[in-house]
Amino acid sequence: MLSNIVLDEFDRELERRGLRFARYADDCNVYVRSRRAGERVMVSITRFITTKLKLKVNEQKSAVARPWERKFLGFGFTANREPKRRIAPKAVLRFKEKVRELTRRTRGVSIEEMAGELSRYLRGWIGYFGKCETSKVLENLEEWVRHRLRSVIWKQWRRGTIRFRELCQRGVNRQLAAKTAGSSHGPWRLSHSRALDVALPNAYFDSLGIPRLTAGR
Repeated sequence: MLSNIVLDEFDRELERRGLRFARYADDCNVYVRSRRAGERVMVSITRFITTKLKLKVNEQKSAVARPWERKFLGFGFTANREPKRRIAPKAVLRFKEKVRELTRRTRGVSIEEMAGELSRYLRGWIGYFGKCETSKVLENLEEWVRHRLRSVIWKQWRRGTIRFRELCQRGVNRQLAAKTAGSSHGPWRLSHSRALDVALPNAYFDSLGIPRLTAGR
């Protein structure tokens, strides 16, 4: 709110100059046709901000660059002839960090409680980042979340006898269940296995109320 009050004069100055821009709070992108124009505008608006508004410009975060080389509010653009809105790489990393935090086995919560907390986070995330136009990123993240959950559940089952029993009860044939339960491979690799795909299909996570990132596409 304070940024909008203080920078209202800045908005009017950009409009007076006929510049195209997008601003949210103190984060602003200005769009021009060439690098030379960008460098000229950068100098002039920096001078306006520092001398007229008496504010400091963060030079480390400010730059003249192609739109697809920059991010804005967690989004960027592809370099296609017809640019598409994409999720910025740092936003993807933050997403994975948060999901890892919510699904740590050491938290000592049931899968149902974990699913509830994860679902609340995912719904909020989808409400914002679901507006991206690069659906492949959402598909990859959705698949990653499912593998993460399969890996967590596999760790929770702990011993080979429990793993064998759970796999059999969930529709895996005894031979495959025995081979998987006795495997020396780690949880992440086994989360990609046929046995866990059968035992913990996407429908199982749907039943826990975990939303799909690609829903509605």
